[in-house]
Amino acid sequence: MSEHRVAVAKTYKLYVGGAFPRSESGRSYPVTDHAGAFLANAAQASRKDARDAVVAARKAFPGWSAATAYNRGQVLYRVAEVLEGRREQFVSEVRAAEGAGADEAGALVDAAIDRWVWYAGWTDKIAAVLGSSNPVAGPYFSFSTPEPTGVVAVLAPQDSSLLGLVSVVAPVIVSGNTAVVVTSEERPLPAITLSEVLATSDLPGGVVNLLTGRTAELAPWLASHADVNALDLTGAPEEARTDLERAAAGTVKRVLRSPVTPEDWTREPGTARLRAHLEMKTVWHPTGV
Repeated sequence: MSEHRVAVAKTYKLYVGGAFPRSESGRSYPVTDHAGAFLANAAQASRKDARDAVVAARKAFPGWSAATAYNRGQVLYRVAEVLEGRREQFVSEVRAAEGAGADEAGALVDAAIDRWVWYAGWTDKIAAVLGSSNPVAGPYFSFSTPEPTGVVAVLAPQDSSLLGLVSVVAPVIVSGNTAVVVTSEERPLPAITLSEVLATSDLPGGVVNLLTGRTAELAPWLASHADVNALDLTGAPEEARTDLERAAAGTVKRVLRSPVTPEDWTREPGTARLRAHLEMKTVWHPTGV
């Protein structure tokens, strides 16, 4: 009987507000492996889907940013735990997406898991490392403390389907921001599986929203959206970056300008991406009060 069993076909959807909706437009597009063989039809998000994702991210922001640093660290660590449990599936999908051998794909997946753990360890250290006590000439205390920017639109790298994706998403949410992410256009399947990991971990719905589809279609709307506070251009085409920055300037967004050349995602990430999505709040208080 098992020899004649038909495998269950998987329907690939978006991840918005903790749920898995189909694209509002009803569109999909074919995804192939590194050799051009058909893998699946992925949902092709529309600008309406992008707007819905921004609404979900804004709704989730107050609760996520108000959570304790310790709690956010626990949640990010839980994501790593669930991802570890599905390691073999991710290895298979990274191999198909990137054409990597078994050992290389395994190393990339392990690095993605470790990256979640690395950022989980930063949640309760951000304020101490990036904040400061400022010297002032007067009877005052002056403190500068980092705060999350808000809703961040992330154009995920096109070349790294999992490790690069984790490397741009984790530093956004670790400090309390929420994210709307446009995944790799040609290699979206590991991102879709990651959305299932996020949904079954302790991450509140809406903190991360993942859109599959055409970067050239979605990026301009996110760049100009008035309720998006920051924009990460990592996965933006070189020829579109100037226009996207101009659109972002219209609503005074913070823009992270990543190198156009492919980044080495296996390197230790450092704190640059953490800093990029933070605002510094300075508080003055009279001494002796």
